[in-house]
Amino acid sequence: MARLPFVRVIAGSARGTRLGPVPEGVRPLSDRAREGLFASLGRDVPDARCLDLFAGTGAVGIEALSRGAASCTFVGTSREAADAVRSNLERSHLAERGTVRTSDVAVYLRRRRADEPPYDLVFLDPPYVLADPALSACLAALDAGWLAPEGWTVILTRGHKSSLPVVPVHWATRRQLRYGDSLLTLYREDRWA
Repeated sequence: MARLPFVRVIAGSARGTRLGPVPEGVRPLSDRAREGLFASLGRDVPDARCLDLFAGTGAVGIEALSRGAASCTFVGTSREAADAVRSNLERSHLAERGTVRTSDVAVYLRRRRADEPPYDLVFLDPPYVLADPALSACLAALDAGWLAPEGWTVILTRGHKSSLPVVPVHWATRRQLRYGDSLLTLYREDRWA
């Protein structure tokens, strides 16, 4: 796997901050892909509560915080990646608005606390080798109380040749963005009943 020389924060309060080294086995979303994603999200970011699943370096959630998101919870399995996220939050002076959890994402989603407020933006950038039914199970778990009552967006990153998972019936594909090998799909609620 080719390692990127560095990842930087593109815009907002931490603009230009170089994030730390990319941990082994982590594939961060490219600067170009993050820039396109946040251009698409626009006004949805300020004051949003964010959840960054399969967080890797934390670059996507940190970009959201830099652009005015109220908070972000970062979840990943690797302790090395969790340490990288913590370091990157410190580098970007955003640590007070970030929470880092080391857990298998599927396990974390099954253990939602009743007092935890729902999220407005959820970023999922799982390894491209993660296939169904595991990925579809994560999306179904998200739909069970993790999302804000209205106005939420879930962003899923897959390899452009990967099949898309099964999503809850009221999730509508609002936009797809392709950058290199990455395909970002933005889902929003579409209650038709």
